[in-house]
Amino acid sequence: MLFASMTFLWIFLPILLIIYFLVKDKYRNIILLIFSLIFYSWGEPKYIFLMLFSIFMNYIFGIIIDKTKNKKKKIALIVAILSNLLLLAYFKYFNFILDNINKVFKSTNFGAKEIALPIGISFYTFQIMSYIIDLYRGDIKVQKNPLKLALYISFFPQLIAGPIVKYHDIEEQINKRTVTIEKFSYGIKRFTIGLSKKVIISNTLALMADTAFNSDINLLSMPLAWLGIICYMFQIYYDFSGYSDMAIGLGKMFGFDFMENFDYPYISQSITEFWRRWHISLSTWFKEYLYIPLGGNRKGKYRTYLNLVIIFLTTGLWHGASWNFIFWGAFHGFFILIERIKLKEYLDKNKFKIFNHIYTLAVVILSWVFFRAETLTGAFKYIKVMFSNKFTTTLELASIINFKLFIILIIAIIFSGPIIKKFKKNDKKTFAEPIVIATLMVICIMTLVSNTYNPFIYFRF
Repeated sequence: MLFASMTFLWIFLPILLIIYFLVKDKYRNIILLIFSLIFYSWGEPKYIFLMLFSIFMNYIFGIIIDKTKNKKKKIALIVAILSNLLLLAYFKYFNFILDNINKVFKSTNFGAKEIALPIGISFYTFQIMSYIIDLYRGDIKVQKNPLKLALYISFFPQLIAGPIVKYHDIEEQINKRTVTIEKFSYGIKRFTIGLSKKVIISNTLALMADTAFNSDINLLSMPLAWLGIICYMFQIYYDFSGYSDMAIGLGKMFGFDFMENFDYPYISQSITEFWRRWHISLSTWFKEYLYIPLGGNRKGKYRTYLNLVIIFLTTGLWHGASWNFIFWGAFHGFFILIERIKLKEYLDKNKFKIFNHIYTLAVVILSWVFFRAETLTGAFKYIKVMFSNKFTTTLELASIINFKLFIILIIAIIFSGPIIKKFKKNDKKTFAEPIVIATLMVICIMTLVSNTYNPFIYFRF
C-alpha cells in the first residue's frame, strides 16, 4: 500500500485513526501493530511471513545477547548481524552475485532464480540491526515484549521508504507517548506537504524523466537528455523527501517523533555537505554503526580514506543490486576523498561561493545518471549524449514537454531551497495556512483520481 493512494487516504488511515483514538492507551500499540502488518501485506501478503520471521529471530537474539557475557556475547552479536545480512543478501543480491559469477567464468551453470525483492527490506533490516547493536553496546535495555519490538520494526509510516529509525531514538516513545492537538495538526500539515511533493511535483517530473531514460538513446538529443536528468534530479528529491515528510507527519499523528531525513541538499556547496543534508538517517546509520567501528578518523589519514571508500561502496550497494549503484557510491566517494585531502580547504576559502554550488550540482547531476539508468553502459551512453552537439530528435514528446512541466520544474527549483521552512515550522498559525494546506490536499486528491501515473521508485531498494 502506498501513502499516495486513494485506498490509504480514504480507507486505511481514517479507520486506523478512529480506532486508535477510541481505544484505551494500553491497546494502542497493538492497534498500530495490526494495521502496520496489514499495510505491509497489502501488496505482497507472502512477504509478511519473512518480516515476522525476522522479528522473531531478532527477538530471540536480543534475549540471548542480554543474558550472555564476555566473548559469548560478541559471538551472539556476530551471528545476529550475519543472519540479518544473509536474509538481505539472499533476497536482494543473490541473482546479482550469480550473474557476475557467470560473467567471470563465462558460464551459464548458475541460473538465476525468481526472487522478488520484498519492499522495504533494506530499511527494516537496518532498523533491526540498530536494535541488536545498541543492545550489545549497553545503550538500551532488552525489549522483552515481542509485540513492542514488532511494532518498532514494522511501524508503517517509515517502513517502506524511511527515514531509518534507530531503536535508541524511539525506545521511550514505544513505551509511552502523548498526542496533543498541536502535534496532531502539525502532523496533518507535514503529511500534506509531503503528499504534495510526491503527487504534484515528483509524479509530473517523473513522466519526463522516464520518457528520456526509456527512449532509444540514438534518438535522444542533448537538450532532452539534460531535461530528463534535471527532471529526475528533482523527481527523486521530491519523491524521497515527500515520503519522509509523510512518515514524519504520520508519526506525529500517533505521538512519535522521527528524525529529519533531508535538509535542502541541493543548496550544498560541497559533496561533503551534500551528504550531511541528503538521506540523513542513512548517513548517520553508517556513521554510527560502520564508520566509527571501523576506526573513523582516529587511525590516521590513510585508514580514514579506506573507511570512507568502504562506506560509500556500501552505500551504493545498499541502494540496489547493480553495478550502477556501486559506481554511483564510488563516484560520490571519490569526490568525498579529494575534498577530504585538499579540495574542501579550497572550497571553504573560495569567496565566490556560486562556483562551489555549480561544482556540487554538476557532480550530483552526473551521479544521478548512474542511479537512474538501467545499466552502467546505458549510463555512459546517456552522459555522452548530454555532452554531444546533437540538437535534433525524432521523438514525439510534445505531450510531455508543455507549459505545465516547466511551471512544475520552476516550482521544484524554488522549493528545493529553505523557502519551504516557513511551511514546516510548527510556529504561530496564520489564517492562510489551513487554507493552503486544505487546497493542497484537494489538488492531490483530484490529481490521484484523474492521473494513473504514480510511480514508486523504492521497489529497487
